Amino acid sequence: MFVRKIGIDLGTCNSLVFVPKKGVVLQEPSVVAVSLNENRILAVGQAAKDMTGRTPDTIRVYRPLKDGVIADFRVTQAMLRYFIDKVMGGFRFLKPELMIAVPAGITSTERRAVIEAAMNAGAKEAFVAKEPILAAIGAGIPINACSGHLIVDIGGGTAEVAVISLGGIVTCSSIRMAGDKMNLAIADFIKRKYNLAIGDQTAEEIKIKIGTALPEKEEKKLEIRGRDLVLGLPRNIKVSSNEVCAAISEVLTEITQVIKQVLRDTPPELSADIMDKGMVLSGGGALLRNIDQLISQSIGIPCFVAEEPLLCVAKGTGVVLENLDIYKKSLMSKK
Repeated sequence: MFVRKIGIDLGTCNSLVFVPKKGVVLQEPSVVAVSLNENRILAVGQAAKDMTGRTPDTIRVYRPLKDGVIADFRVTQAMLRYFIDKVMGGFRFLKPELMIAVPAGITSTERRAVIEAAMNAGAKEAFVAKEPILAAIGAGIPINACSGHLIVDIGGGTAEVAVISLGGIVTCSSIRMAGDKMNLAIADFIKRKYNLAIGDQTAEEIKIKIGTALPEKEEKKLEIRGRDLVLGLPRNIKVSSNEVCAAISEVLTEITQVIKQVLRDTPPELSADIMDKGMVLSGGGALLRNIDQLISQSIGIPCFVAEEPLLCVAKGTGVVLENLDIYKKSLMSKK
């Protein structure tokens, strides 16, 4: 079975690869480990992420995407080549067509960089499509209908809010405040309150295991280990979910502000549709407990988390690849 078309959700934190008729075939962290002495790539994906914070001077662990766009071109190219090889196998006659998801606020230079990296990594053709539209398709929203839909895609590097109607984006805004900033906020909070330094992976683990957007009556606790900043020795502490809630509240406030901003710019007819239907949350950030409740409380519009929010954009690339002719108009800007 030859794989001719591949959809890639190139995320700041995780990259997902979708193959039509097979679904999401690969889900790996967007991390690459490079050996500085030999200038070669040692590991990509999960294997590279496991090295984070544990490497000697001669090895650097990169996240080639920052805030949803390419920060390191060569490393991104290597990562794309790794994904294509892994999906297609080393032996291949045909070059695949790639559909890559990019943030809605991307500049033309950044978009060109994505296409060029994909072509250099071995693609026959590369299309780019805007994440909010793909997330909406993947969440099962009928984007070509003439009513308004509000989609909020909270990823690792960016949170994007878009109102979609008739297959296009009517108003949209994105903010570079999302999962990564939550991790930073948690690490800062623990540093200030407990004089304890923790790594990025520990902060992420805290967010995933006990993170919540609203304070809870029954707190969850998690024991973590870090380095005492005064003594310089390892130490264990217990963190509660309400502390995490306090730590990330600022980031969440910024995200709700962006949603309000987009609603302010939305034509009144579409606002009425959104009031009726509510908004849909997608992306890894939508997995944070109670985030839908927090957003509906602060904005006053019902809010729903999409089914499998992490996979929405990747599923969207798959749907578009299978029906390229229908979606060409609303999505694509081909090279």
